Amino acid sequence: MTDLTFEVKVTDGLARTGRLTTAHGHLDTPAFMPVGTAATVKAMTPDAVAGTGAQCILANTYHLMLRPGPERIDRLGGLHTFMNWPGPILTDSGGYQVWSLADLRKMDEDGVEFKSHLDGSVHRLSPERAIEIQTLFGADITMVLDECTALDAEKDEVARSMQLSMRWAERCKAAFPDRKGHGLFGIVQGGLHDDLRAQSAESLINTGFDGYAIGGLSVGEGQDAMFQVLDGLTPRLPEDRPRYLMGVGKPADLVGGVMRGIDMFDCVLPTRSGRTSQAFTRHGQLNFRNARHKDDAQPLDADCGCPVCTQYSRAYLHHLVMAKEILGAMLLTWHNLHYYQDLMAAMRKAIADGTLNAFAAGFEAGQNQEAGSGEPATGAI
Repeated sequence: MTDLTFEVKVTDGLARTGRLTTAHGHLDTPAFMPVGTAATVKAMTPDAVAGTGAQCILANTYHLMLRPGPERIDRLGGLHTFMNWPGPILTDSGGYQVWSLADLRKMDEDGVEFKSHLDGSVHRLSPERAIEIQTLFGADITMVLDECTALDAEKDEVARSMQLSMRWAERCKAAFPDRKGHGLFGIVQGGLHDDLRAQSAESLINTGFDGYAIGGLSVGEGQDAMFQVLDGLTPRLPEDRPRYLMGVGKPADLVGGVMRGIDMFDCVLPTRSGRTSQAFTRHGQLNFRNARHKDDAQPLDADCGCPVCTQYSRAYLHHLVMAKEILGAMLLTWHNLHYYQDLMAAMRKAIADGTLNAFAAGFEAGQNQEAGSGEPATGAI
């Protein structure tokens, strides 16, 4: 394949620490990748994102192919130069976004035709074009084009869709140009059906990829159903390749995913929550629209060392939110991303120390406390 390398370092049960090395640096796993949909992590500068501890970010093929366009990004030096992010970048293929267009798309064996949500213009995305676009971006990690299915889809429809995605994956592999430090990930589909997931994994492994992603989750199935899929699937995936759970999720999802052998995550939740007045803490979530914060001189999270928690009060954050000041969204996003990176770092340490089960128990106990009250539970980050 390529010179994208992955090394597993320490295991604790199914969980493991590792290092993924790319053309633009390394990613220590398990890792959370902030989402930079349109070549920017919303409300953050690249330096601030890096300062949270993030090593790799995700950008979106669908949105960037529509605006400003892959050829333009290529002419301007590639995505790393364009957005001033020197570290690794993973780009998704656009399959999920196209799927979400519903009535604005037409699917066939060759690919998908869709109408832009921006201006109604018609575009076509094939497996080969998806690879070409991501290559023009200069992505360190490229994702195959796949099709998602709705949670309530009949099993026959899920099977048909999965099989189409596997044929597309083979075409993506054939179209992918080998370049030092760049890699291609396959995406396991199959809905909530263990047998279809197993068939999908076997097909991708036979084709051969640098990493294996798990798609088609985080579509409303609930945590128990998601964990059930992971319980049956992750043992089937190669131990010497990274495993990436796409679009997930809440802090408790990350802890449960890591305990089931997942290495990589991404989700818009920490940034979207920051823009909607929500903050994550070691003792649950806070809503800064709540009037209880207006006279509170405490930091957002007394156990957090991020610039927000060390420099600003809850009262000030509440004021910014109620005054609809842009700084409010910026500060809450900054803290949330820092919290997520702290969580991943704490899990990496717990795995290395062989104490992940104790950490997970302490994390759960801490989340059940009222935010801002009580002492940190054992294992709290």
